[in-house]
Parts: sequence; structure tokens; C-alpha cells
Amino acid sequence: MKYLILIYTNPATRKVWDALPEAQREAGYQAHLAFRESLADSGELIVAEALADPATARRVTATGGRTRTADGPFAEAKELLAGFYLIECESLERAIEHGSRVPEAEFGLVEVRPILDLHAP
Repeated sequence: MKYLILIYTNPATRKVWDALPEAQREAGYQAHLAFRESLADSGELIVAEALADPATARRVTATGGRTRTADGPFAEAKELLAGFYLIECESLERAIEHGSRVPEAEFGLVEVRPILDLHAP
């Protein structure tokens, strides 16, 4: 089954990250690299990506045949999606095990969600 491990950030955690010395930020990047490599080595990684700054986001609505966009970030959101890992493993428990290894899990900013199989009968 496929699972999406979602990584969130918020203004407070972003401020802490930005204030870290370069060596600590590099250690954070290396932790993600090691995690990504372990998922790839186990054959469970499908894709992993970090997302650009939320200020570059656009919200899209399409009503009445008309498309409208709004610039981000979106103030009503307390937490913003920062990146994700799409994995395929045998159980939710295994996906949660992987999710617990994401560095941001220490701050409660990781969500594990099953992917719906829209092709299932």
C-alpha cells in the first residue's frame, strides 16, 4: 500500500530553523538525506520532495468557467506543507515507523496518510 508522509512547518518552527547555526542546519539536511537513502535502499521510496517557500504558492479556484488565483502564503493556515515522502510498504504500522524517523516528527509536524487506490473495485 502507498502512504504519504507529509512534513509541515509553521512560523515558530521556521524561525527556530532560520536561527540555527549553519552546521546544525546542515545536520538537518543530512538527516533527511540519510532517511531518504534508507527508504531507497529498502525499496520503499517512490519519491521525496521539498516544497518551495509558501510565498510562491498560488491558490486556484475555478467556478463558472472562470479561473482565479490568489497569492500565498495563506494567513488562515497555521501550518504549511514543507515537503513529503511517498512510500510503498506493507502496513500502516510500517509507514508510521518511517514517519517517526523524519526529523520534524520531534515537533509533531509529520502526518502519515494512506493513498486511496482509485483503481480498486
